[in-house]
Amino acid sequence: MKFGPVPVGSALGLIAAHTIKAGGATLRKGRAISPETIAGLAAEGVRDLVAVSLEPGDVGEDEAAETLARHLAGTGLRCEPPFTGRCNLFAVGPGVLVVDRAGIDAVNGVDEAITAATLPPFKPVVAGEMVATIKIIPYAVPGTVLAHACAAAPAGALRVSPYRRRRVGVVSTRLPSLKETTVDRTLAALADRLAPTGAEIVADRRVPHAAGAVAEALAAATAQDGADLAIVFGASAIADRRDVIPAGIAAAGGAVIHFGMPVDPGNLLLLGALGDVPVIGAPGCARSPKENGFDWVLHRLLADLPVTRADIVALGVGGLLMEIVSRPQPRSGEPSAADDA
Repeated sequence: MKFGPVPVGSALGLIAAHTIKAGGATLRKGRAISPETIAGLAAEGVRDLVAVSLEPGDVGEDEAAETLARHLAGTGLRCEPPFTGRCNLFAVGPGVLVVDRAGIDAVNGVDEAITAATLPPFKPVVAGEMVATIKIIPYAVPGTVLAHACAAAPAGALRVSPYRRRRVGVVSTRLPSLKETTVDRTLAALADRLAPTGAEIVADRRVPHAAGAVAEALAAATAQDGADLAIVFGASAIADRRDVIPAGIAAAGGAVIHFGMPVDPGNLLLLGALGDVPVIGAPGCARSPKENGFDWVLHRLLADLPVTRADIVALGVGGLLMEIVSRPQPRSGEPSAADDA
């Protein structure tokens, strides 16, 4: 691609590098220069202008952007028609955005002329939400550079994993200090969280705060109620792998995958499984409608994406979601909701 000043008389068919106003008309940058524009400029005494001419093998900005966007777009995404060197990708339906970060980084490292920007990995998205934009910086790129960019990332490096788990079983434990209205509000907040995903609460089992009761309720929620994801809200925060909720999961024949999470609020989340049904021991902050670490794990599991110990421990960078000013420093005195994070 050639870029620079050219005589007005030689600019026919070239691309305007900047917006041009001539004879009362405006030619936007990136558009082909017409005979009318040349005549208007000449009539106003303009001798030269900055223009772009493509060389053999060059690919125009719109075509290049669309080519790369279609290469990167995987399942659950659609490409909008390109404009001014930009092609945007949108979610077809609700789900969780999955990003091949190494691939996107590789694309951005090929040449400064080519950029790909995405939403954060594993972000919940809804139908029609823009998840990525591919922008070609100049008016064209060499075809070899575009081919290199496409080869830098696998096809479908971006995709939306749709929500597949639709039946959520909830077990709430009780202690005299826990009001029934608190449990009701917790279920209401969870229902609001689930609404965009299409999932629903199919079991609401409230039992004493004891391992045996938790085990029986989990077994019933999965076997009788058909839950494909279980969540346990404890009347008291989980303090150890040997505490009531992890002990209840084990007594039901399940396993604890990981306890604790480097996300605040959300530190005291427990991840387990009962057969092929994921089980979340919810932290106290999950009773609040505000975003917390519970949301990050919940949406991945609803989209049937695996969540491992390695996945959880990798959440620390960016895991400080807000300052909890109500937490005593050091922790002492009356317990607060933050203490059950």
